[in-house]
Amino acid sequence: MPITRIVSAGNPGAERGGVDAASYCDLDHGGWIRRGRRNGRDVRIPLRYDVPHVRNVPDNRPCSEANVVDSDATVVFAYGMPSDRGGKAAALAMKHDRPCLTIDLNRPRTETVDEIVAWLEEDCPSECVLHVTGATEMEAPGIGPTVMAWMIDVISGANGKLFYPIDDHRTPMILREV
Repeated sequence: MPITRIVSAGNPGAERGGVDAASYCDLDHGGWIRRGRRNGRDVRIPLRYDVPHVRNVPDNRPCSEANVVDSDATVVFAYGMPSDRGGKAAALAMKHDRPCLTIDLNRPRTETVDEIVAWLEEDCPSECVLHVTGATEMEAPGIGPTVMAWMIDVISGANGKLFYPIDDHRTPMILREV
């Protein structure tokens, strides 16, 4: 059940951390964002994030729904209970009968990464397009790099390759088969 693609809107926080992990591990990434490459706070999404855009919308719900539908499963990252963004994603996953797992980043990293990999093995098809979402940097400062590190561990476990150490150039370094 290798992860073949990470999908997100690329908002600063958990979403960008998931896309950064995909980029680091040399995985395809993408997703849907508001027209003009703007997030919900009207901040421009950098061009390095390969995400198409949709028509102008009053909120991110159409983008969130498109990202859920275009994925095999959704993982929501937060410290404690998920924010509105994470709650909406979970509700949309339920609406579209897609697996969804909410992760509390206050839990131990190794245990939680193992839980995510086991969940993917059970609930995702042979190749998995994974939607990563959750808290923003405004809600949880520093969550983006944390999600990136955890998702590199998840991708390593799910894909059977160890993508460490992180070097200064952010290029994938496949060290050994897991």
